[in-house]
Amino acid sequence: MTGDRRQALADALWRAEQDRTPIEPLTEQHDDLVVEDAYAIQGINIARRQEAGARIVGRKVGLTSKPMQQMLGVSEPDYGVLFDDMYVEEGDEVDVARLIQPRIEAEIAFVLEQDLVGPGITAPRALAAVAGVLPALEIVDSRVVDWRIKLVDTVSDNASCGLLSVGARITPVANLDLRLIGMALSRNGEVIDTGAGAAALGNPARCVAWLANKFATFGESLHAGDIILPGAVHRMVPVAPGDVFRADFAHLGPVTVAFSAASAAAARWPGGTAWSWSAAASAA
Repeated sequence: MTGDRRQALADALWRAEQDRTPIEPLTEQHDDLVVEDAYAIQGINIARRQEAGARIVGRKVGLTSKPMQQMLGVSEPDYGVLFDDMYVEEGDEVDVARLIQPRIEAEIAFVLEQDLVGPGITAPRALAAVAGVLPALEIVDSRVVDWRIKLVDTVSDNASCGLLSVGARITPVANLDLRLIGMALSRNGEVIDTGAGAAALGNPARCVAWLANKFATFGESLHAGDIILPGAVHRMVPVAPGDVFRADFAHLGPVTVAFSAASAAAARWPGGTAWSWSAAASAA
């Protein structure tokens, strides 16, 4: 794909985010789009955000569960970039008008203490570079209408990044088996899903190792202080205005995110038609 076509698709995704109006899947408009094009498109908008003053604070790994990989017909994860303006302090209310079609994912977030430079990074080596882990809620979002994504759609769209919030306590990993860390997700006080760390590539530390090795193919590395989200430990859950989500992780503690009530703009769907947030939430 030519540079001009990549730029045009990056522009379309950028406008979708600014206007809060999703676009049709890129793969339905361009059947020759491949993953190398998608990361190039992602990179254009990453650079644009940096030029606007946003600072990179970490990375997210997506498609780390076997069901998601099978659904999209892929055999490895993808990644996106986390910026400082995506971070929500726990206890602060999230304005749903900032988002398009948000979903919640509970994850075990890593904080790096050392740089991590591939190739050849293993899960134990990744753990040795970690300062600790935090309970996290990622608010994923898509600039693609109805979440009708294939791999290159979500990669182009910065791996469907939205916002994130983490708990208040960093827990060292030395005495933890991250595979067995259980999680219970509640919405408005009712438990709606459960999961465990093993849902992310069998061990979330493998996700950090995969990312470091993937970065090495581009001549890049992970840095001390980076937050790494390794992927959800359960299915995505739709968000309705007014919802309060709490993820309770064994050994790590809780993290909570609350959403504001709907504004007129936030409760409308592309094309100006009304959309039922309650119906979407009940689908969970």
